[in-house]
Amino acid sequence: MKIKSITLETTDIKGTITFYTRILGLDLIKFNENSAIIKIGESTLSFIKNDSQEKPIYHFAFNIPSNQLFEAIEWSKNKLELIKENEDIIISNFEKWNANSVYFYDNNGNLLEFIARKDINNNSIGPFGANQILNISEIGIVVEKPDEYGKYLIEKYDLQLFEKNDNNNIFTAIGDDEGLLIIVIMKRNWYPTQISSKSYKTGIELINKEDRHIIQIE
Repeated sequence: MKIKSITLETTDIKGTITFYTRILGLDLIKFNENSAIIKIGESTLSFIKNDSQEKPIYHFAFNIPSNQLFEAIEWSKNKLELIKENEDIIISNFEKWNANSVYFYDNNGNLLEFIARKDINNNSIGPFGANQILNISEIGIVVEKPDEYGKYLIEKYDLQLFEKNDNNNIFTAIGDDEGLLIIVIMKRNWYPTQISSKSYKTGIELINKEDRHIIQIE
């Protein structure tokens, strides 16, 4: 399964464009005062301006080459503040997923993640840079009953549970290493932070078995 695009809301279009183009070095496809579309490897990331006082906070991840996690950390040092614990950068080791990742925030306070999945044949021999941010790998979805919503998506769109995950009524993952819908219960903290999960308007375009699907979270 591949996540072709996600559409999120932001209270700061200008700052968002600056972060993703000047800090991460990604290409801006299209923009105006109310929206921006950014190219993330094989995916696109769209932001739409939200004028409400509440700032939407999302969690999403980017796949990077499976052999370049430490190169990504070095590249990030002068650009990003990777999330730390006791002055050490948190490097998550997901044994069952056979993956490692690091986390950081964008200008909106969204929790972002670089994840290197060892079961994907995407090693790179070049230096790490913006072109090694390969695609949108995960998008968080917050609902009251993750397991039931996961079953609904599976039945409606012919998707599948992520077999490497211990899926339950707190946290369910749909998809595969190429693309995952991370479905969590309301008010569950987004790992490894104390940010409480909450549902915000989200648009997701995905490709599964050559079929295109649109999922809209209101």
